[in-house]
Formats: sequence, structure tokens, C-alpha cells
Amino acid sequence: MTVQDIRSFNRFYTNVIGALDYSRPLYAPYTLTEARVLYELVHSPRTDAADLRAELSLDAGYLSRILAKFEQDGLIERTPSAKDSRRRRITLTARGRETADLLDERSGQAVGSLLATVPAAERPRLSEAMGTIQEVLSTGRPPRREDVVLREPGPGDLGWIVQRNAALYTADYGFNLDYEGLVARIVADYAEDHDPHLERVWIAELHGRAVGCIMCVRDEAPGAARLRLLLVEPDARGLGIGDRLVRACVDFARDVGYREMVLWTNDILSSARRIYQHHGFVLVTEKPHRSFGVDLVGQDWRLDLQGTQD
Repeated sequence: MTVQDIRSFNRFYTNVIGALDYSRPLYAPYTLTEARVLYELVHSPRTDAADLRAELSLDAGYLSRILAKFEQDGLIERTPSAKDSRRRRITLTARGRETADLLDERSGQAVGSLLATVPAAERPRLSEAMGTIQEVLSTGRPPRREDVVLREPGPGDLGWIVQRNAALYTADYGFNLDYEGLVARIVADYAEDHDPHLERVWIAELHGRAVGCIMCVRDEAPGAARLRLLLVEPDARGLGIGDRLVRACVDFARDVGYREMVLWTNDILSSARRIYQHHGFVLVTEKPHRSFGVDLVGQDWRLDLQGTQD
């Protein structure tokens, strides 16, 4: 393969997806870069310019102009950070979310139209080829935090959540099939009946591979959200994925109006508990129990979503 081969493919692909065709209203009235910034804000609702700059490798002045445009259009609000006065938190407004949803819908329709031209029998080969490109170009360098993308689940992802929870908890803690049954019921309940405005699942993806997940669902207590099934693959730990997943879950719950967030875990999950504490969760109760074939100490944690925000 030569440099010209890669450049030729890039020209072909940008033409196929219409990235340079400004006559198409795919992201109008925004550019591709502006649409990407909006995408990042949707998946990290409370962030700041420094985080966005590192995540997208954008010039500081260019990003500042984009954010000024968003603020003028009523898509974002900028407020001082409670932890660092030198930073300003960027938060999507309701109009910003609507705009991001519209752009995402257009993008999905465009890709769907493109896939419709590909015979069904050829789609697995296309998907495998795309995965190969990502894998090969990522070989030889360690993964970076900015390589991780948080996204909504696609086909097969909910099944992946069940499978990986069962496999990892069996390998790490000796859980039996009862735990897989519990996770399967949680996921099935979400798949069959969930309110997309109040409940959500996030998948953490690294180089085209799912490496983490988390769920936000309604709790039985009025005004409470429940955090469930936080998981990060062992080979992807150390990239801050667990922290990003919990932050996304908490920010979503706060933004849609929940008063508090609760979760149940076990004391053996020390890394997860440190993340919960970092985000302000407080241990409420703990009680020994025997579940999943092992002796455990269950813990209930709570976070006041109406308190001080970062």
C-alpha cells in the first residue's frame, strides 16, 4: 500500500458520504466540525473548552469561535466551574439538544440511504473491512482517552452487556448463573419498556469495539433515577472510561429533572465505589448477603442531584 492508495480512498469516501458537498443540508446551518462539537456536548453534557479542545484536537481560537456561535444561537450556556474559576462549564440548552438530535437524525438517514444501496449479503464484509481499518491504524500505539467514544446502543449491544457482565463477574469474583439471569432481566425490562426521555444506556467504544457500558433507569421511588450495570473491559481500564460513563449518567439524570440518583453495589467492587464517591455519591446502608453463589456485603448509595454542581 502507498500514500496514494490511502489518499485515493479518502477522496472516494468523502465523495460517497458527501462530506464536501455543501449543497446538501446534512448539517446545515452548521459545518461538519460544528456538528461534531455538538455531538461531543450531547455525550458529555457538562464539559469545558479545554476538554473539548483535547478531545477533538481543535485550535483554541477556532473552538472559541464555534462556541461563541453556539451561544449566540442559544444552543449552549457557559458558566464558571464550581471547582476551578479559570474554567467555564459548557452546558447544552434544550434548543441545543433539539438541534443535535436533528443533525443526528439527518446523519442517520444519510447513512441508512447509503447502506440501502449495499446488498444485504455484502454488509458483513463492509463492516469487517471498516473494523480492520480501525484496528490496523490503531496498532502500535497505546489507546488514548480521546479514542473512546460514548454512544447509544446499536443492534447486539444489549446482548453484549449481558454476556460481558456474566463473563467478567464470573472470572473476577466467581459469580454463578444467577447473576447472568439478573442482568438479563434488567436489560430485557429496558429493551421492552423504557422511556427514552427519562432512561438511557451508554456504550463506551474504543476503535470500533464496545469496552464499557452503563444504564440510567427510573427507580421505584418518585423523582429518583437508578444507575445500573457500570462495566469497563479489563484491557480498557486506566483511560477514565468508568468516570466518563458515570458522569454522563449523572448529568443526564440531572438534566431531565430527577431529584436524586441511587445505586446498589457490593463492597468488593472497590474501583467502582471510588468513582461513585468522586461524583458525590454517599453510602446510605450496607448489609451482608449471599447471592450469585458467594458471600457479599451489599451497599446502597445515593446522590443528591439538586445539590452543588461541578
